[in-house]
Amino acid sequence: MNKLWHRSVIGALTCCSCLVLCAQGQEKQTTETKVVVTATPPVPPALPAQPDSVTEGTVTVGGQAIPYRAVAGTLTVGATDSQDAALGLDGKLLPDSGEKPPDLTKPEEAPPTARMFYTAYFMKGAPGQTWPITFLYNGGPGSSTMWLHMGAFGPRRVSTTDTQHDPGAPYKITSNEFSLLDVSDLVFIDAPGTGFSRIMGKDKEKAFWGTDQDAHAFERFIRRFLTKFDRWNSPKYLLGESYGTPRSAVLSGMLHNVDLNGIVLLSVTLSFDNWGDAPRWNPGIEQPYALMLPTFAATAFYHHKLPQQPPALEPFLKTVEKFALGEYMSALLEGSELTETRKQAVAEKLHQYTGLPVAYLLKANLRVSGGAFSKTLRDDEGITMGRLDTRYQGPDFNRLSEEAEYDPQSNAVSAAYTTAINQYLRSELKYGENQTYKPSVYQDGDPLFAQWDQRHQAPGGPPAPSTASGTNVLPDLAIAMKSNPKMKVMLAGGYYDWATPFFEGIFEMHHLPIPDSLQANISYHYYESGHMVYVNDHVLKQFHDDVASFIRSTASR
Repeated sequence: MNKLWHRSVIGALTCCSCLVLCAQGQEKQTTETKVVVTATPPVPPALPAQPDSVTEGTVTVGGQAIPYRAVAGTLTVGATDSQDAALGLDGKLLPDSGEKPPDLTKPEEAPPTARMFYTAYFMKGAPGQTWPITFLYNGGPGSSTMWLHMGAFGPRRVSTTDTQHDPGAPYKITSNEFSLLDVSDLVFIDAPGTGFSRIMGKDKEKAFWGTDQDAHAFERFIRRFLTKFDRWNSPKYLLGESYGTPRSAVLSGMLHNVDLNGIVLLSVTLSFDNWGDAPRWNPGIEQPYALMLPTFAATAFYHHKLPQQPPALEPFLKTVEKFALGEYMSALLEGSELTETRKQAVAEKLHQYTGLPVAYLLKANLRVSGGAFSKTLRDDEGITMGRLDTRYQGPDFNRLSEEAEYDPQSNAVSAAYTTAINQYLRSELKYGENQTYKPSVYQDGDPLFAQWDQRHQAPGGPPAPSTASGTNVLPDLAIAMKSNPKMKVMLAGGYYDWATPFFEGIFEMHHLPIPDSLQANISYHYYESGHMVYVNDHVLKQFHDDVASFIRSTASR
């Protein structure tokens, strides 16, 4: 799943660090500090990879019983192309590599590698190499792929009550009638450091935790997988969710000589300047406020907080979208030159579309972040709404807080998914004994985004800057589409997601630097759900049918 809270969190952590340092400085003036130097404990060698586990099962999709073979295992990739080329499929140095084997007594000095865990499902009886294969992953960055695996398209699925926080275990893990195995073989991949994937060697975090480093790891994994399972001639698809969408964009540009048949982008964000988490820290960039507005409107519609309730959602959203990029965006761009009369008029219009009080909108200078909206819309009831799905709700942590302090949607489903992946992998797929499955790397302390290298070099663009800036991977997707003009792109998302607002994805696609003729290669599918469209059974069926149709229409020649 996708955790994009980090900008505001990092700011808070930085402030806390400054306070601690100041306090330490004051203490130093009055007390004598005795420094005790302790030896750094040696880094233990990594445990050997567990052998692949091969099992068989059957899932019924659309009334059709589909027998399949499941392979749970790992593939090891290097941090550079030359290092990766020296590794065999077993992760060991090839005899003719010319490289010196690492000193096993000093694992911390070995070249960095990532042992990437995957679960692959192959439909038995499928026409071999010509059958489609889809690589799936969640985002974060720093999230495992247990969400898409156990919620969307794997042969087993954990069922949760839509918009509610269910009681604790036992959870309902059932056969998934919406699995994509009816149209494609599936490969669920855990990012380096998540799930059962592990990173090893010198400077391992720097080697794999970054926009380009991460995409290179997935690129090398896919090439190795195609070789190991003899699938080079299969129709190939990428399906990424949330941060998995910029990963797909960068990855599509890196997969030279691997023409993809299609890319499915679920809950899209390709330009980080469009994020709505903390736009106040990026003044002068006004787009996030306009791109979030239709999601605010959909949320107010759902919670019946609009002054006048429209009869239907989608026609109402079209009106809001036009206002967002027209009158509203124009007012924001005027900055301090906006007249008070016009500001009042825009605030009154925003009230009609969001349900927020006019006085609050004026106080906010017409600029409301996603967190502030989630806290304010139902503030009189003491209710905080979800971030990943604004249909979810929960009691305020702090009635006086300015913004939402947690995500009721994430809290509602995380335990069920964590339980399901651990139960399923160990019990049915017979993998992971005595290993820890990491749902994400956030549990390791600071959010991964604090360590994530956001620098990015677009294909053919200038070198990555020495400092991070608003990462924008639209050029990568554009290059991939122009290099492979037959490749199709499918966008999907939920109207009630403000982590990656649906209108952001639409806006970004219409600003891709591609010929107008290639816009026809992009299709749009949006649903009355949130970030994880698959938590709603009815929507999951629609999503399955749309993705299945997309694959069928692009896999045949």
